[in-house]
Amino acid sequence: MSTILLIHGVHKYFTRAASRSTCSTNLHLEVEAGEFLGIMGPSRFRQERRSSTSSPGSIGPARVKSGSAKFPISAMSEADLARWRTRHIGFIFQFYHLLPVLTAYENVELPLFAAAAVRPRTPEASGDGAGAGRAVRFARAIGPGQLSGGQQQRVGIARAIVTDPILIVADEPTGDLDARSADEILNLMCELQQGLAKTILLVTHDPKAAARAQRIVHLEKGRLIEASQV
Repeated sequence: MSTILLIHGVHKYFTRAASRSTCSTNLHLEVEAGEFLGIMGPSRFRQERRSSTSSPGSIGPARVKSGSAKFPISAMSEADLARWRTRHIGFIFQFYHLLPVLTAYENVELPLFAAAAVRPRTPEASGDGAGAGRAVRFARAIGPGQLSGGQQQRVGIARAIVTDPILIVADEPTGDLDARSADEILNLMCELQQGLAKTILLVTHDPKAAARAQRIVHLEKGRLIEASQV
C-alpha cells in the first residue's frame, strides 16, 4: 500500500482576540491509501473543533503552521487550494450542511460544478455508493428539509464522493443521528472503504463509531497517540 497522507512535526494553533492557543503539537501521522482511520478526541473537544484550525480533520487539507504535510498545497493560491480540495477531498459533516434552496440532487451536483466538471457524475449514474445513490434518486424534486437525518447524511455522503476524491474526511458523521441511522451510515462508510477502496478519516469522540475503523489514534493534549499506546 502507498502512503496517501503523511504529516510530520506539525504544530497548529488558533487565535482568539489577541491571544494565541496551541491546539496540536509536533503531530506525526501516516495514512495508507484505502485505509479507514479513526481519530478520537475527548467529548470536550467538540466545542474546540468549531474553529477550522482546531480540528484534527483539518490537518491535511489546511495549511500547516509548521512542520510538513504530504499534500501538494504549499505553493498554491487560496483559489487553487479551494479547487484542489473540491476535487480531491470529500467532506462529510455532522450537521450535513445541505443548501435548503436546492434539491437533494442539486446538492450532490454542487462539487462537480465547483470543480468545473463538464457533465454531472452523480452516484446513481456511476454506481458509486449504492446507499447514498438511493437517497438521491427519489429526491430529485425534494428539498433537504423534507428528508430525515439519516437520508440527509446519505445525500451528504453522495456529495462527498461525487468527484471521486482521493480522501474522505468525516467529522462526527453520526453525531446528529439516532442509533439505527448512525449504524446505517457507518455501514455505508465501510462499503465505500471496502468496496470502492476509499481512504477515510473519521473524526469522532464516539467509541462505537471509531470501532468501525481499521486503526484508531487518539488526540490527547495536542498529540496523536496510537490506540495500542493509550
